[in-house]
Amino acid sequence: MPRQPRHDSYLNGASDTPLKGQTIGDCFDETVARFPDRDALISRHQGLRYRWRELQAEVDRAARALMALGVAKGDRVAIWSPNGAEWAITQFATAKLGAILVNINPSYRTHELEYALRQSGTSTLILQGRFKGSDYVAMLAELVPELDEATPDTLQSRTLPGLERVICLDATQALAGMYSWASMLAHADEVDATRLAERQAGLEFDEPINIQYTSGTTGAPKGATLSHHNILNNGFFVARTLDLTEADRMVIPVPLYHCFGMVMGNLGCMTHGAAMIYPGDGFDPQATLTAVAEERATALYGVPTMFIAELEHPEFEAFDLSSLRTGIMAGSICPIEVMRKVIERMHMQGVTICYGMTETSPVSLQTRTDAPLDKRVTTVGSIHPHLEIKLVSPEDGSVVERGETGELCTRGYSVMLGYWNNEEATAKAIDAAGWMHTGDLATLDDDGYVAIVGRIKDMIIRGGENIYPREIEDFLYTHPAISDVQVIGVPDARYGEEIMAWVKLADEAMLDEEELKTFCQDKIAHFKIPRYVKFIDEFPMTVTGKIQKFKMREEATHELGLE
Repeated sequence: MPRQPRHDSYLNGASDTPLKGQTIGDCFDETVARFPDRDALISRHQGLRYRWRELQAEVDRAARALMALGVAKGDRVAIWSPNGAEWAITQFATAKLGAILVNINPSYRTHELEYALRQSGTSTLILQGRFKGSDYVAMLAELVPELDEATPDTLQSRTLPGLERVICLDATQALAGMYSWASMLAHADEVDATRLAERQAGLEFDEPINIQYTSGTTGAPKGATLSHHNILNNGFFVARTLDLTEADRMVIPVPLYHCFGMVMGNLGCMTHGAAMIYPGDGFDPQATLTAVAEERATALYGVPTMFIAELEHPEFEAFDLSSLRTGIMAGSICPIEVMRKVIERMHMQGVTICYGMTETSPVSLQTRTDAPLDKRVTTVGSIHPHLEIKLVSPEDGSVVERGETGELCTRGYSVMLGYWNNEEATAKAIDAAGWMHTGDLATLDDDGYVAIVGRIKDMIIRGGENIYPREIEDFLYTHPAISDVQVIGVPDARYGEEIMAWVKLADEAMLDEEELKTFCQDKIAHFKIPRYVKFIDEFPMTVTGKIQKFKMREEATHELGLE
C-alpha cells in the first residue's frame, strides 16, 4: 500500500507574504524613507546613536569613500572586528556598492586570518586595533610586515598579494600603511551621490554580497557565499515571526560576524524599521541587562549560555526588564528551567527558538511566539515561509516516515550560492535537486516541529559556536611531537560541549598538556583550544581500522566524571 504524503517527513512553508525581490541597499533606503526620524542604531559602548536618516548619511559616506579608494563591484571587503557602529555601516555600505563583505571571526589568529584573506581574495581589510587580549594590528603586521613602511595607497604584500588596502578603526593603533576610519571617510567627497546611486541601481538581488567562513570537516574552513536575496529575506522572515515593527527596539549582544548578529539582528531590524542596540563590543551580562532596561528594549537575542549568565547576575532583580516581550534563543537546545525563567523573570513570553546553518542564511526552522513551552525546549521549531524541508535516510536518501530519524535537508531561497571557489565542496553539500544536506539527524512530529537528535558527522557545538574537529586536528598535526590526534566533544554544564584532544606522540617525543595549549595560543581561536588532553598509545577502532569516536566520548565522559 503506498504511503500517504501526510505521514512523510516533508514540509513546505507556505506564506501569503511574498519574497522581497530587491537588494539590501534598496530595502535600506526604503526603510529610511518610511521611518527617517525613528532610532536606527544605538552603539552604547561607543556613545553613538543614529536615526535612520542619520545612519543613511553615514552609510552613503562610507560607500562613496570606498568607491573613491577603488573598491569595485564584486571586490571582497573583509571586516575583522567586534561589534560596533562601523561594522553595521560597513555591512550596508558594501551592499550598496555590490562589494562582497567577508566576515572574519574576531577570535581568529594569524593562521586562520591568513587563510580567510587568501582564500576569499580580499582586497580591502577593515580591522579593529585591539580587543580584549587580541592585538589585531600586531597580528596583521606579522603577516604583512610591509605595513610598517608603506603608505596607505601603496601597500604591496608578498604574503597576501591580493590585499591592496587596510583600514584601522582605531587611529591611534594604525600603522603607516593603514588608513584610519576617518582618513578613509575623508575620500568620500571625491565621489558624488549620483555615482553611488548609479552603482547601486546596477546591482541584482541574486548577486553575491557576503562570505561567511564555516569550519569544514575536511580541515580548511569553507566560505559560504550568500546573496542579497538569501540574507535579506531570511532576516525579514525571522523578524516577522517575532511580529517586529518599527516600534520595536532590539538588544543584540551576539556577534555581528555571525549570521545571528548581521542577518537575524541587523537585517531583521532594518527590514522592519526597528532599532538595533549594541550593548557592548563583546558579551557582558551586566551591559546587556543595562541596555535592555535603559533603552526600554522589546526584544533580546542570545545563546542559552548568555541568558543563563544574565539570569544569574547578582544584581538581576535591580534591572527593569518589563519592556521585553520577544527575542531569540539559538545555538543549542535550551534547558526547560532556563526557558521558564526567561519567560517569567525576563518577561519574554514571545521568545522563540531557531535552527539553521550559515549555508542557509541561516534560519530554516523557528518556533512561533505562542508555541507551547515543551516545543521551545525539545524542538527547534517549525518550517519557515517559502522553504521546504525533508528528512531522509542517510543510507539511501529516501524520505522517512514522521517520527523516524533522518538527515535534515532544506531547499528554497535561503540556500547559499555555494562555497567560494570550492565547487567540489558545494556539490557535496547541495544535491542535484537543490537540497542542502545539513548533516544533522532529526525527527518531525505530527505538529510539524523538528527535533535535532544527533549529527551524522562529529561537529562540536560549544556555547553556540560550531566547531569541526578535523580543523583542530589538522592544526595539531603540525606539531612535530604529535604522531596522531583525534578531537571530540565532551559534555559541559556551561557551554554544552567542550573540546578534548586524544594525542598519540611520535616515538621518543615529549609533550605535556600545557605545552600543547601554549602551542595553540594565538594560532587558533581560543574557543577551539582543547579544554582536555589525553595522551594515548592507541585509539579505539573497528576491525576495519575506523576510529570509533563514540567510544572515545563514552570513555572520556566517564573518566572526567561528566555524566
